[in-house]
Amino acid sequence: MTHVVAEPCFDCKYTDCVVVCPVDCFYQSELLLYIHPDECIDCEACVPECPVEAIFHEGNLPEQWKEYTTLNAEMVTQSSNIAEKQNPLNGEQCVGKKK
Repeated sequence: MTHVVAEPCFDCKYTDCVVVCPVDCFYQSELLLYIHPDECIDCEACVPECPVEAIFHEGNLPEQWKEYTTLNAEMVTQSSNIAEKQNPLNGEQCVGKKK
């Protein structure tokens, strides 16, 4: 089992979570973060750091976002690793937009 970044991260891409990850298992594309399923050690350090509550344990992932388990696993192979905080996108489609 692993943790999964789901839809609430889309177009937000807050990186508070990547800074606390002890194994640097976060990857990024232009609009979303992903967790590498083979690198994640299930420490849950990232979960409380996500301001849009987009990180779930695979077993607790809401049904409407189940496809994000596969998406995370596939996209880490096409994305770049991220280990440092960056400016968030906070884009127009970010449902958890910070003011």
